[in-house]
Amino acid sequence: MEKQVISARQFTIITLLCSIGTTILIIPSSIAQVVKQDAWIVAIMGVAVSLLLVKLYISVGNTTPSLSLVEANEKILGKFIGKVVSIAFTLFTFLAAGELLYYIGNFMQTEVMPETPTVAFALLFMLIIMFATYLGLEVFARSAEILFPIFLFIFVMFVLFITPNIEIKNIQPLFEATPGSFIYGILLFVSTFAFPLVVLLMIFPSTVNVKKAAQKGFYIGTLVGGLFLIILISLSILVLGSTNTSLRTFPSYTLAQRISIGNFLQRIEIIMTFMWITTIYIRSFIYFYAAVKGLGQLLNTKDHRPLILPLGMITVALSQIVHPNIVHSEIFIKEIWLPYASIFAVFLPLLLLIVAKIRKISDKEKNIKPSPLDKGNEEHSQRQTE
Repeated sequence: MEKQVISARQFTIITLLCSIGTTILIIPSSIAQVVKQDAWIVAIMGVAVSLLLVKLYISVGNTTPSLSLVEANEKILGKFIGKVVSIAFTLFTFLAAGELLYYIGNFMQTEVMPETPTVAFALLFMLIIMFATYLGLEVFARSAEILFPIFLFIFVMFVLFITPNIEIKNIQPLFEATPGSFIYGILLFVSTFAFPLVVLLMIFPSTVNVKKAAQKGFYIGTLVGGLFLIILISLSILVLGSTNTSLRTFPSYTLAQRISIGNFLQRIEIIMTFMWITTIYIRSFIYFYAAVKGLGQLLNTKDHRPLILPLGMITVALSQIVHPNIVHSEIFIKEIWLPYASIFAVFLPLLLLIVAKIRKISDKEKNIKPSPLDKGNEEHSQRQTE
């Protein structure tokens, strides 16, 4: 199968939408339960910490710039240990893809079509992801480029329409939460916002045409995605109040239900649903694509596409059993996801970086001269910028 290559701009958009992902639906409620009206402050601090994680991921990516994370594991940690770690990472992405399907089905059934079984939503959504995976990363990146302006327009309209409902008293008093609650709230935010970005190492920087521009795009996408979430969390607290936000399963959807302009523009929350579906689609694809590509590389297959259908069907089945109910999923997010995901999002990148420096693998990579293709891509990108 031919190597898929995307532009730095496309990678920036993918990073932005992937960082938002399911966070746009579940994180306002989770943080409000911990720090109440200080949730927006925690979000700002969480974005700052997330940028440090992005720096870590960029360092790992630059260590083996021509390899995906699964391939880098084997090169840096050795054949046996690297394969074991890669199997664990691939299972992590596969399970996460199933969990995202669960959120899609639960959200649609709870808020939009209560009489439709969740498996119907999971199956339809999975068909879209499978088709995108079959067409390849380049086609997916173009679809992200098309979806982003629509997402941006809806988000701006959402903010403008909900602004009249703001009540400043809802964020007072400031800094009422304890230091322990602040730290836990920041970690909770980072775990749902930044930890999933480690999966982007399956495509960064090996599939991006201009690697230096992709590094900037990694930072920009994370920062802008964080800004969207800070605005959304702030609006949830300002409009709904901390108590109401903490009690809602999907407070951002409840926020959209409050939109009413002149008693004629109202009940438009279903249009806002497109915004959330877009971000969840991007993150779901990244997880599923990483699982399919990772398994293909572990099996040394030339074409990973035959794996799409069986893995897709298993993912749909997994989405129906990963959480028996919404209470279980909330407990998972608050108590299990943080230590579980940190193994792959924090400790694994640190381990790879440390071992690579000890074995001087990064120095070997840096001594490789860039190919004429890389030079041509960089010159073409510079001309486009000018």
